[in-house]
Order: sequence, then structure tokens, then C-alpha cells
Amino acid sequence: MQSPAPSDSFYAAVGGSETFRRLVEAFYVEVGKDEVLRPMYPEADLGPAQLRLQLFLEQYWGGPTTYSEQRGHPRLRMRHAPYKVNPDARDRWLAHMRTALDSLELAPLHHATLWDYLERAAHSMLNSFED
Repeated sequence: MQSPAPSDSFYAAVGGSETFRRLVEAFYVEVGKDEVLRPMYPEADLGPAQLRLQLFLEQYWGGPTTYSEQRGHPRLRMRHAPYKVNPDARDRWLAHMRTALDSLELAPLHHATLWDYLERAAHSMLNSFED
């Protein structure tokens, strides 16, 4: 059974599930057009990846724990290990995420808080310095 999000969580403060859905949807529109990132998603439909990222972000920011209930511990580095995440891939991911985040028009503090996390997460996923 899902636990409800605390009303004082970052998740609630930014608008809950709808905000994270919009963020991830806008992000995957860009990923779908990216010749470096798109091949990292073996599924023809990006919908399942979109849902996984949305659920992960919602849980991370204080929303429902659906991600862990369905997939277990996030293990982000392990899940990304099969893919070459080099500085170019990281920078593309960040550029697309920045476009998506900017489209939300969040309050400046919320925007900065989320962007700080996304930058740190992207840098932590680096696993190659080869082209």
C-alpha cells in the first residue's frame, strides 16, 4: 500500500505528481530526438522509462513510495552501468533536463533545489571518459 506524501514535502510544495509528470514528459520529448541518448533506451516506447523516472523522482522528493514497491532499491549507478555515460551524454541529459525544468516555471527556490539535485545526479552517473 502506498504511503501518502507528507503535505510539507518538496513533492507537495511543487505540485505533486502532476509537476513531476510534466517534467519527465518534457524531458523525454527531448531524449527521443537525441542521437546519443535515445539508443540508451532499448524499448521502442519511451513510456516505461518515463514512468520509472517519474516514480523515482516523486519518491526521492517525498511523494509516494511506488518506485521502491515496484522496483526495489533505486541502485542508480548499477542500473546505468550497461550504458556508456560519458561527459557528452551527461551534458546532453542535463541540457534536456534543464529545458524540461525551465518549462515548469517553478518558484526560484524550488527550481534551484531541483536543479542542484539533477546536476549532482548526472555527474554521479559518469562511468566513462571515452567518446
